[in-house]
Amino acid sequence: MPTSAAAASSLSLLFSHPHSRHSSARGGPHLRLPARASRARCASSDAPATATKHRRPAEENIREEAARLRGPVQGFSAWYEPFPPAPGGNPDERYSLDEVVYRSSSGGLLDVRHDMDALARYPGSYWRDLFDSRVGRTAWPYGSGVWSKKEFVLPEIDSDHIVSLFEGNSNLFWAERLGREHLGGMNDLWVKHCGISHTGSFKDLGMTVLVSQVNRLRRAPLSRPIAGVGCASTGDTSAALSAYCAAAGIPAIVFLPADRISLQQLIQPIANGATVLSLDTDFDGCMRLIREVTAELPIYLANSLNSLRLEGQKTAAIEILQQFNWQVPDWVIVPGGNLGNIYAFYKGFEMCRVLGLVDRVPRLVCAQAANANPLYRYYKSGWTDFQPQVAETTFASAIQIGDPVSVDRAVVALKATDGIVEEATEEELMDAMALADRTGMFACPHTGVALAALFKLRDQCIIGPNDCTVVVSTAHGLKFTQSKIDYHDKKIQGMMCQYANPPINVKADFASVMDVLQKNLNGKI
Repeated sequence: MPTSAAAASSLSLLFSHPHSRHSSARGGPHLRLPARASRARCASSDAPATATKHRRPAEENIREEAARLRGPVQGFSAWYEPFPPAPGGNPDERYSLDEVVYRSSSGGLLDVRHDMDALARYPGSYWRDLFDSRVGRTAWPYGSGVWSKKEFVLPEIDSDHIVSLFEGNSNLFWAERLGREHLGGMNDLWVKHCGISHTGSFKDLGMTVLVSQVNRLRRAPLSRPIAGVGCASTGDTSAALSAYCAAAGIPAIVFLPADRISLQQLIQPIANGATVLSLDTDFDGCMRLIREVTAELPIYLANSLNSLRLEGQKTAAIEILQQFNWQVPDWVIVPGGNLGNIYAFYKGFEMCRVLGLVDRVPRLVCAQAANANPLYRYYKSGWTDFQPQVAETTFASAIQIGDPVSVDRAVVALKATDGIVEEATEEELMDAMALADRTGMFACPHTGVALAALFKLRDQCIIGPNDCTVVVSTAHGLKFTQSKIDYHDKKIQGMMCQYANPPINVKADFASVMDVLQKNLNGKI
């Protein structure tokens, strides 16, 4: 058996391998890699274990370390532009990200645009290596899956203004059994678990960006008089906003539709200290009210009308490419409600294509609940007749939206990727969720919508058995346990609940237990 000193020496050699990809010189800008990685490369492989040093002074935290090690400003920038450009409008219309503005001069949406010429001065291989070097680190703020792509998100923000809970870096789950046994032998099916995040949904990815920018605006030298941040929500947005505002010490105001979200979602903003208003209306009514309030009071609007959040959400697309070693999947299926996320995924993929990180983008599918399906109806009309609707109740409550703010963004994303819109009935989405759970997941109803869309596209032979397919799971199943309880208790009116698995009441004696086990294990024991 080797001595402890020999073992330490072996580990030292292992972690200072001379062929590490990060040891090669790069021709790009001198963007600082994480301090821990940099020091590891400079360490001598034969140094004794006792020579190990702290990666920073004991009295210094990671934010202070980042300030001390800050490199030169790189000259990357971003700004708001009208989306889409208005015909006959001012081609030079743009706004600084430091302005509090949500609409263009014509009343349309805004989009964050980056100086792509500046970013393109460095090859795609440089950006791939840089982003890969930051994964899993604690160097502030790059340990976050969002801020590890800072140059593609908010390049000009000072790291000291960033409000991060180390979001992102979520699991890409190989759905091996679901694909093999229930989807015609699909061998390359993956689920991107964006719900494995600080507040249990993908909304964290966007909220870290928005609250960071608000933090920048409130602090010197800008010192804008922003009293708080507000949102209308179907549950997940309010949870993310409340957590990030609590971390930054910024007041959060939340408008929620009464009796339309789960208790697990409701308790999150309450626990984080937000001012929660439960309103007797639906999400669209809450949205109208928060827009009126933010027009009158110094409250910053946090809904996806504000395009800053999409800059964070697009990093999930870049992260998928990273997890596939910068190979592009064939299909990505995204649940759609207010429709900002499908556009965010397109932005992430397209930015990587334009800058040479990859050579193409995947086809996108937007999956909607049949009870809240205005985009699906628009798609079926050949993009000729968009009709907002009053959304009906759906178990996929976070996408129970009949008048989505980002419909025009979604159309751009789908047209650019030869995309598809599919819908799922309540029974289809709940069965898909339950079947996925039977193969090792614990999916939310919104993931059930996306999975049900996948089942339909496989049945139609649009998605093939060998197509690399990613289903985006937007929230954690633990936020929607009541829907699962009702399903497995078969208490949902008009639904067969064919994959229900209720507990079995058994007498507490050996013979009764053995009888039940023999029956349920089909004589295998």
